Amino acid sequence: MPDSPIPPDPGTSVTSRGDACPGALRLHAADDGFLARVRIPGGVLTVPQARALGAAAGRLGDGVLHLTSRGNVQLRGLRDGCGGELAELLGAAGLLPSAAHERVRNVVASPMSGLDGRGHVDVRDWLTGLDAALCASSVTPELSGRFLFALDDGRGDVAALAPDVLLRGLPDGSALLRLATEPAALRLPYETAARAAVLASEVFAESAREVTGRRVWRVRELGLAEGELMARVGDRFHGAGLAWGPARGAGNCASNHDGAAAADGSATGNGAKATGLRPGPRSSNAGGAGSAGAAAITIPFGAIQPSQWTELTDRAAQLPQQELRLTPWRGIVIPGAEPTATEPTPWTRVAACIGRPGCAKSHADVRADATAHLADAHPDLPTYWSGCERRCGRPTGPYVDVVARPDGTYDINHPHPATS
Repeated sequence: MPDSPIPPDPGTSVTSRGDACPGALRLHAADDGFLARVRIPGGVLTVPQARALGAAAGRLGDGVLHLTSRGNVQLRGLRDGCGGELAELLGAAGLLPSAAHERVRNVVASPMSGLDGRGHVDVRDWLTGLDAALCASSVTPELSGRFLFALDDGRGDVAALAPDVLLRGLPDGSALLRLATEPAALRLPYETAARAAVLASEVFAESAREVTGRRVWRVRELGLAEGELMARVGDRFHGAGLAWGPARGAGNCASNHDGAAAADGSATGNGAKATGLRPGPRSSNAGGAGSAGAAAITIPFGAIQPSQWTELTDRAAQLPQQELRLTPWRGIVIPGAEPTATEPTPWTRVAACIGRPGCAKSHADVRADATAHLADAHPDLPTYWSGCERRCGRPTGPYVDVVARPDGTYDINHPHPATS
């Protein structure tokens, strides 16, 4: 950690200028106190890190841990002037590896990767490699707090979250790299995919410097001619000595066109022979036999009370993996825990912003209203309740949109399911 626990904001580029996304070092003032957003790449927390987060929430805030739609954690109700103490607590737990990069460590990963045999690859090496390369780069601090990396083991779960940079495992163990709305995709060896993802983000940041008169925070906002950004990325890979090849039939990143894993984990391929790419490690439990398994816990609104957090952390501490995985759907996976058979619950399909009394812009207590109408939730689509037109934290795909009006009533819009 630096001598000063709260360094000056490093963001001065086109991408980061004016970016008000909160972080662990840049707190946001809300009606219920200050708010800190702690980035948890891939949602992976060790038991000591989970205990440190719980301690920080209890000592400095309201005690509740709020999961976000990117598998991060927000601490709310923080007292004024606690920034230095919070930084020290998080730094000691290894949750702030770089002050300059802490707001750009937005990485989602398939939460069940390596646990249930359904993915083509285990994304753990990608996760550690990407985070290390991200924090070592002098360019990536220019990324905004909204820029998103996704590491998908092949099942297509986090690929559907509209990331800026996607790595997706393919049946032969290699990787597909895709940039947001770019039509082309590249195939890479498993071993160099994480570094390639960071290089691609650097190319985006450098390209964003060319834009004048407007802010560019996401790849889809860049405005280059179709294929131009990917061409620049390919040139960068060539200059860095990275092997890559065109993806065959890449298709929609959320579809089966690029080799999405079958539910039984039995998909295989010979793409490595055809492209010259060497396969990477498959899921440690590919095929499902002898799977370590995991317990998946649904957290209503992603708000975990202190006693619940302690209980889940203690449960994880008794298992060999010694970790918790926070999901982008505001839930928790405990690797190695015995799966618990539960009845389907609408809570897996209902979410809401913080609403009143935490947010001054909210027109209603949306969480109370959503709870009162839980039985009315759509049977297939997620339902998201927003306290105002900003719709903070809303899903990326089709959903039932419930937005509070100034008079406290609601506008409801039922979109049609997306088609591939």
